[in-house]
Parts: sequence; C-alpha cells; structure tokens
Amino acid sequence: MSALRFSYASLGYRRTAVLHDVDLDLPAGRKLVLIGPNGAGKSTLIRSVLGLADVVTGSLEVLGGTPARARSQTGYVPQLDTLDADFPVSAEQVVLMGRYRRIGWWRPTGAADRRAAAVALDRVGLAGRSRDRFGLLSGGQRQRVLLARAIAAEPRLLLLDEPFNGVDAASREAILVAVRELTAAGAALVLSTHDLAVARDLADQVCLLNGRQWAAGAPAEVLTAETLRQAYGGRAVDLPDGQMLVVES
Repeated sequence: MSALRFSYASLGYRRTAVLHDVDLDLPAGRKLVLIGPNGAGKSTLIRSVLGLADVVTGSLEVLGGTPARARSQTGYVPQLDTLDADFPVSAEQVVLMGRYRRIGWWRPTGAADRRAAAVALDRVGLAGRSRDRFGLLSGGQRQRVLLARAIAAEPRLLLLDEPFNGVDAASREAILVAVRELTAAGAALVLSTHDLAVARDLADQVCLLNGRQWAAGAPAEVLTAETLRQAYGGRAVDLPDGQMLVVES
C-alpha cells in the first residue's frame, strides 16, 4: 500500500498553484527526501500532505484517503515550531503532546502514554533529559524533542521539514538514527533538506523541486550534475570526498 501518492498534482494556496507536476508514489516503510533551492516548494508539498495547502489540480492520496482523514496517523516536525521556548514545560511534557490526538485533549495522560514518551525520547538519544526544561535545551536537543513528540504519536507517515537547520552534529546523527529505526518498523518518511549528502545516503527516493518536479527516483538517478544544474539554475561541483555542491547562480 502507498503511504503517499501524488498524481500530476499542482499545489498552492487559495487555489493558486505554486508547485506543479508532482507525480510521486511512496510505499510504506520507505524514505523520500525533497531537495531544491529556497522557495522551491518543499514546504508546500509537505503542507499539502497535512491538508494545509491546496491541491489545485491532479490528486493526492495520503495513507489511502484524504489528508484530513490521515492527519491523526501523520507525525510532523515543522521548520519553526510555535512552542515558546520560555514556556515552563519539560521535555517529557512536550513529547506527551504527541499523544493528545490518540487520547483526546480533555483526557489526562496515563502510564502507557508516559511509556511511549520515554521510548520516543530514548530513540532520539535524550532518555536522561525528560525532566529538563525544554527552553533550556540546546537548539539541536529541542529539535530532537520535537521529533520525539512526533514519534510518540506512533505515526504511519512522518514529515520533517528541514530538520537539520541549526542543529549540532550529535543531534543530526541522532535524528538520522531515529528516522531509520522508524522506517524500518514500517512508517514512511518525507524529509526536506538542502543537504545533498543526506539525500544521497538516506533516501530510497529523491524528489528534486523548483517550482515544479524536475526529477524523482533513486538518488543515483536524480543527484546528477546535469539534473541539479538545470533545477537550481547554477552548477554542480564534485568534491574530493565524493560529495556534491550546488553553486546557485
């Protein structure tokens, strides 16, 4: 079964498309990485999966149904979270927010929810920080707590929008380990990034966007110098360590 299927979809806001020709099929347990320059439409694609951006033409199916129906089974970590770092809440309390859709906002969390939160914090390498105040953690640690919040919801589909922005190397590695474990257990992943090395090493599928879908497929098929040059409007430079750098015009 497909976790996510776009059929020649144009996506946007107020019925005006900003991203065109998206044609993707992501099976359960597979990892899709979105790449492209700033403003390419990566966040719009992710927001459409949540029902927060319009499908102007074409179609979108999420977990076999509509985005609205799939939302309770979808975990999401945005680029900028709205949670106030000054709010006096612990890491565990933040993670427990991920359980609210399962138990309802009006019901207290129970032992099973606290166990799920503990497991989620352990998955992101923060098992010993559950009682720490969220706002006093480092930026990378806060990002890992937000990922744990999404994991605690036990999603079938996980959406991460630029999760590596401003995080340290330890947090970056912890995030990568956690998402690999989650997909190995059967969840599908959509992750947007500017990091071509992540796209090459993590993805089962890569989708290259810049106002439209330029290419989609296995990393070796998409991450070529010519394809990147066309989509970015710049040039791709092969580095000695085997990585690739895109220099935008």
